[in-house]
Amino acid sequence: MASAVRQRKVALLGYRSVGKSSLAIQFVQGQFVDSYDPTIENTFNKNIKLRNQDFEIAVVDTAGQDEYSIFPTQYTVGIHGYVLVYSIESSKSFEIVQIIYEKIMDMIGDPNIALVLVGNKSDLQSEREVSKEQGEKLAKEINAVFLETSAKDNICVNDLFERCVSQIEKALGNTDESNPDKKCSIM
Repeated sequence: MASAVRQRKVALLGYRSVGKSSLAIQFVQGQFVDSYDPTIENTFNKNIKLRNQDFEIAVVDTAGQDEYSIFPTQYTVGIHGYVLVYSIESSKSFEIVQIIYEKIMDMIGDPNIALVLVGNKSDLQSEREVSKEQGEKLAKEINAVFLETSAKDNICVNDLFERCVSQIEKALGNTDESNPDKKCSIM
């Protein structure tokens, strides 16, 4: 007997132009969109199967945040997990992701929330401003899974959302696996 499809909602948060929309579109449509208008807010849906369980993932692609943005309450209601995105070639975006994390904690107050920290644009190594070690250190501090991705080259994009769903299931007590299979290597 097949189990019911679990619906999970994931919010992509980060500074403007870090590639949140590119990650969502690459995940859902399997293509890289080079240019588009800045996002107000968009939701993308995709069904995936993870460990013999079907999931319907709603990816909320949010508008870019900055240090002065008010954290909207709709980003806390019904959201199961958060993907905090910065660009490896922008130290400002890395600072902003830390502020967004603090805002999430102020609103939710649960340090066990499902979190994935993503250093996007790993295809731009020559322009790197944020080291992999800095990302790993922050992820450890905020109890998040850490990945570096490239929406452009489709590196670790599916893995990022699968890891997020695994974290959500762990946070909801639906799995006893604390370390999901790693399919993606980090450069």
